[in-house]
Amino acid sequence: MVSKLHPVSSRDWTPVHYTAEHWALLGSLRRRASEILEALLCAKVRAVVIGSVARGDVTPTSDIDVHQDSYVPIHQVVTCLQELGFEVSWYEIVQATLNSAVKILVFIDERTTVSIPASKLSRTEEEFPLFAGCLSLDELRAGKRAAGVNKKLLLVMPTEFGHLESSILGREVEVARMLGVSVETVRERVAVRLKRVKEGRSGFYLHKVVPPDDTPERVLHSLARVNPLLARKLEGFLL
Repeated sequence: MVSKLHPVSSRDWTPVHYTAEHWALLGSLRRRASEILEALLCAKVRAVVIGSVARGDVTPTSDIDVHQDSYVPIHQVVTCLQELGFEVSWYEIVQATLNSAVKILVFIDERTTVSIPASKLSRTEEEFPLFAGCLSLDELRAGKRAAGVNKKLLLVMPTEFGHLESSILGREVEVARMLGVSVETVRERVAVRLKRVKEGRSGFYLHKVVPPDDTPERVLHSLARVNPLLARKLEGFLL
C-alpha cells in the first residue's frame, strides 16, 4: 500500500469533493493564517501562506506555513506578532544543503510557522511558494485558492466542489507552465521529494533550535565566527 506521503504516478485527473467538515476545517485554518498575515503587515515585507491552506487539500494535521520573501530583523517580526496576540514558542535555524539559503523559522506553535530568509534565495527557492501554492492576505480575504503541488507530487487544482488532482511525474514542463515557475524548479522539487521518500527522512545541513528568550541572529553570528562558509552565506544580510 502506498504511503500517503509517497508520490503517485497516475496522470488522470481525480475529482475530490470536500465534505462540510473539510470546508469548516479549511475555513478555520485560513482565518488563522489571515490573522498572522495581518499581524505581519507592520513588518512591511511581502508574506504569503503556502501549501494546503492555500490550495484547499487540508487535513486535521495540516500546518500553517507563512513565508516572507525577504529578511526582517526577528525582533520586528516578533513585535508585529505580539501586537495581535501571537507569542513565539521557539525558533529554528535551518539550511537544507550547503548550497541552500539559510532560513529562520519562527514557531508560534508546532503547526504554525513564519519562515524568514537569512541569506540570498536561489531562483528555485524564490519560486517554491508558487510551486506549492500561495496566497496573500488580500487573496485569502477574497476567498481565493491557489493551484499547487502537494507532498505526493500531485498537482491540486481548486474547484467549486473541492479540487482536481493529478500526478506531475513526467509532466514537469506542462506543470511549470501552469504554475508560472521554471522547469528547473519543478524538476528540483521532484528530485528532492523522491530522494526523501527513498531515504525515509529529511535531514538538514544546518539545524539549530533556539529558545524564545534568545535570538536567531545571535546564534547565527556565533556560528559564523567559526564557519567561513556560513559567514559567506550571511554576507549582506546579517553580516
